[in-house]
Amino acid sequence: MAQIGKYNNLKVVKDLEFGLYLDGGELGEILLPRRYVPINCTVDDELEVFIYLDSEDRLIATTEMPEAIVGEFAYLKAVEVGKVGAFMDWGLPKDLLVPFREQKVDIEKGRSYVVYVYLDDESRRIAASSKVEKYLDNLPPEYEEGQEVDLLIYNQSELGYKAIINNTHSGMIYANEVFKKLRRGDRVKGYIKKVREDDKIDLMLEKAGYGKVDDIASSVLDKLKKNNGFLPVTDKSPAEEITGQFGISKKNFKKAIGSLYKQRIISIDPDGIRLIK
Repeated sequence: MAQIGKYNNLKVVKDLEFGLYLDGGELGEILLPRRYVPINCTVDDELEVFIYLDSEDRLIATTEMPEAIVGEFAYLKAVEVGKVGAFMDWGLPKDLLVPFREQKVDIEKGRSYVVYVYLDDESRRIAASSKVEKYLDNLPPEYEEGQEVDLLIYNQSELGYKAIINNTHSGMIYANEVFKKLRRGDRVKGYIKKVREDDKIDLMLEKAGYGKVDDIASSVLDKLKKNNGFLPVTDKSPAEEITGQFGISKKNFKKAIGSLYKQRIISIDPDGIRLIK
């Protein structure tokens, strides 16, 4: 059965002047307007489409991709505030509504917010909520230390940055372990540092151990190759300079170039590091 607010692979059952009708199973036939129809598409072809309700509450299909589907979080800009709530630009012609009751703070036009996309079961309308915490941490965390995860930064405090983990849990990246600029709405790769006894999750942006050094060493090599084999930075350079150029701590940078030096891949000179040809 086709699902509203999700991507669906549906078969074409009718080809009319204004578009195609797709077999939506229990939802009935769903129109794909002509402007979204791929070239040379015919009856019995199968298409991947996103299904939602148009401005007249009719089921409609599109081959365009929104910023998020039902069950996902996204960082969206408010384009209008009306009588029923705020409307967010999510990449489709019909803007996404955040009802007033689902706003953690009053949403202002022109500003961006992290929201959760959900389906109202009664109206079948897709909506969003900026009360993201109520959609997080509803399942026991089952992560291993060092596991790579997808992160969406959604808040910042003196302690650090709060991030949504794999669209399911929340975690903290501590400020003293962040060596690159982060902003609300950023999507980054991260790693599980620790799952505590109270199920709270500590995160890190760099791998622990040798795997981390290998990744950093590869990044240093890439930068060297792009700069004709020379970078004016060494293990004696200020930490701020290293962080600004590589987005890592001075400690990890020293480990990485030390590894490259031992392998005789680079030389460490007074004025910088060089590739050994």
